[in-house]
Amino acid sequence: MKIGFLGQGLMGSAMCARLIRAGHDVYVWNRTAERCADVVALGARQQETPAAVVTESEITIAMVSDPAAAHAVVFDASGVASAIGPNQSYVDMSTVDAQTAREIDRAIRAAGGRYLEAPVSGTRGPAIDGTLIILAAGDESLYQDARPLFEIMGKQDFFYGEVGQAARMKLIVNMVMGGMMTAFCEGLALAERSGLSQSDLREVLAIGALANPMFSIKGPLIEAGQFAPAFPLKHMQKDLRLATLLGDELEQPVPTAAAAHEAFIVARALGLADADFCAVFRAIAKGS
Repeated sequence: MKIGFLGQGLMGSAMCARLIRAGHDVYVWNRTAERCADVVALGARQQETPAAVVTESEITIAMVSDPAAAHAVVFDASGVASAIGPNQSYVDMSTVDAQTAREIDRAIRAAGGRYLEAPVSGTRGPAIDGTLIILAAGDESLYQDARPLFEIMGKQDFFYGEVGQAARMKLIVNMVMGGMMTAFCEGLALAERSGLSQSDLREVLAIGALANPMFSIKGPLIEAGQFAPAFPLKHMQKDLRLATLLGDELEQPVPTAAAAHEAFIVARALGLADADFCAVFRAIAKGS
């Protein structure tokens, strides 16, 4: 199959590489063109614009950083909307708000194309391993056609009906993850202030009801001060912001998420935007 892939960041490059290795003809674009080098070396064909990618592809996938980037890749000059038409499809796997997803959906359908939102749950490691969880909504026929691609990139996929519902699910999942991370970091910091070790706390957590992979993976990295980005902190802060806005829209209080969001804002102010999201520990340990 001829596949387009827009976005070659931490996640997009790993997901794209899996499609190439599975034998698909993949056409790629990235706003910073040099970031396509790794997938081009694997056999991808680099194009100069999103429109050029769409023109070559049966299904075009996007994996970009935020709602503004997702909007721009569709609506800018030489964007997706300028080239897509009947018999072509667009799958946006970026994490955006429901309003952005619906706006893109309207533009794609108005041009005669099919649209599916399909944000993913998982970080760089699962993207490399093909064990992402894919949350989809929109055109159900496109969902069925895209499932063989999802099976290459992920371990399970779900379909939630109308456009916007997958975006909401993804924001809720990341809201829970961000809240868990801030609580974990508060525990680690308080343990240290109490004269206990982080590793002792992790050992107790690991054998009880609070055991989970995130604590076991991120805990040693936090203790070692190793914050190479698997999921950049700036993206978690963005997702918490969007989740709190969703709560406001639906008149559902989310005070824990709002507090977590504030911790991530402080962490960004400390210059940690491009570090892994577990670097929020540094903001918490400073007493902010």
